Amino acid sequence: MKKKNLLPVIGDLGDKKLCPSFSPRRPGKGWVFGVVTPTDEGPRMVALEKPEPVTEETFAMAAPLHPSEVFRITSPCVEGHCKNFGEGGICHLGHTVSKSRAEGEDLPVCQIRPECVWWHQEGPAACAQCSKMVTNNEKSRAMRDEMGR
Repeated sequence: MKKKNLLPVIGDLGDKKLCPSFSPRRPGKGWVFGVVTPTDEGPRMVALEKPEPVTEETFAMAAPLHPSEVFRITSPCVEGHCKNFGEGGICHLGHTVSKSRAEGEDLPVCQIRPECVWWHQEGPAACAQCSKMVTNNEKSRAMRDEMGR
């Protein structure tokens, strides 16, 4: 049975979930679903009303940085083909993110939540921290180092 397409911009995912921390190597792969903005507490993601395709313009707007340092980008999860996916069929990055949730935090607005691999795996704990994540920055690299990835 095919899942209902909750994100018309992205299209039918079949049985796939969306990775909320995708880092595209070239235009045409993935969709921007948020913009990373600086705050006194550190970077925060501001969600877009609808995901936008990653294009050459996305790369140009982010230059000289990589788009995943400026935008939050999603793409269908590649599961075992990803360095963050491991034994037991879980995304270790989603699991690590979920451990730092402060109780009582409201969940941020999110257009990809219904299909997000972190949401399906970790629930509200991952969502509460997701808007504080930047795919490629010093903090995210430290988290991957902690996981041994």
